[in-house]
Amino acid sequence: MKINLKQIFNIVGESADIACSISQEELSDIRGYKFSSPVDVKGRVYNRAGIVTLEYSVSFTLLITCDRCLKEFERKHEYSFDHIVVPSASSDNDDYIAAGGESIELNDIAVTDLLLQLPTKNLCREDCKGLCMVCGCDLNEVTCNCLNN
Repeated sequence: MKINLKQIFNIVGESADIACSISQEELSDIRGYKFSSPVDVKGRVYNRAGIVTLEYSVSFTLLITCDRCLKEFERKHEYSFDHIVVPSASSDNDDYIAAGGESIELNDIAVTDLLLQLPTKNLCREDCKGLCMVCGCDLNEVTCNCLNN
């Protein structure tokens, strides 16, 4: 979703609500993650005292494989983000987003933010016991004697 910020940059006090969904098809190129729902994006962009701020939240569901027992499960994620937006930038800076041509591409910003926020270790539950290192059985479901001998 492209957001035109010309009016917001030029008028102090101006704001605009934003709402969109990023489809699963658009997210299919992201390696290592399976999105089982679209990413819903809601928020607003506003100019307060000449500083333009983008505030938004994302919500989505991922189909994840547990890192210990290898079972697939779904988990809902919700994150909130905010960024200062400037009309242009002379150098790369992570403190703000440069709006080239007075517009920003919200989908790209949201996907980048949410990927940086996702946990690196995914467990189906906090006390997941994983798989037996000898026989490979799921220790959440079966008690084996492999490690007791």
